[in-house]
Amino acid sequence: MIRQTLLAIPLVLCLPSPSALAAGALPLGASMPSADVKMKSVDGSEIDLAEVEKPAGTLVVFTCNHCPFAKAWESRIVELGNTYAAKGIGVIAINANDPKVAEEDSFDVMQKRAKERGMQFPYAVDATSDLARAFGATKTPEAFLFDKDGKLVYHGAIDDNAHEADKVEKSYLKLALDAVLAGQPVAVQETKSIGCSIKFRS
Repeated sequence: MIRQTLLAIPLVLCLPSPSALAAGALPLGASMPSADVKMKSVDGSEIDLAEVEKPAGTLVVFTCNHCPFAKAWESRIVELGNTYAAKGIGVIAINANDPKVAEEDSFDVMQKRAKERGMQFPYAVDATSDLARAFGATKTPEAFLFDKDGKLVYHGAIDDNAHEADKVEKSYLKLALDAVLAGQPVAVQETKSIGCSIKFRS
């Protein structure tokens, strides 16, 4: 159960915008949308989701630099991303936020953050926020995991405690990643994403 401590951040940061609410999240079993949309990664290269996809499965995490929830989960996202990328899962983190709303979400800060955290997978800019809209993503962070057949098998939170890593009881994303690697069904396929609203670009 998500603890009350997760709700301590001011509500204004966490409510999705009306445009996001209208979109609806990508349904379980769906294929990855907009896989050919090019994005600028922190290493300066242009990348799309088709290039990230791997035969074992693919993890897409919408996140950002400024959100307190994204910051709290950041080290765990990087650890999971690095670990499972090495095991054959395609991994990408995507920032769909408008830096005009939150300056900390600028590309320069993304590059700095990726280097400081030791990200061994792409961290890219959704320059129009259209990719986030295609996924129906509304929060940072919000995870979408696809299996070897390219079907969505997990969507939601990283785990059940953003701010107290040592008190996590249910590591939703890790368990889903393990299941995908083992070719097994994911036991918990959907959880509620807790975080700040994506600051969609107009």
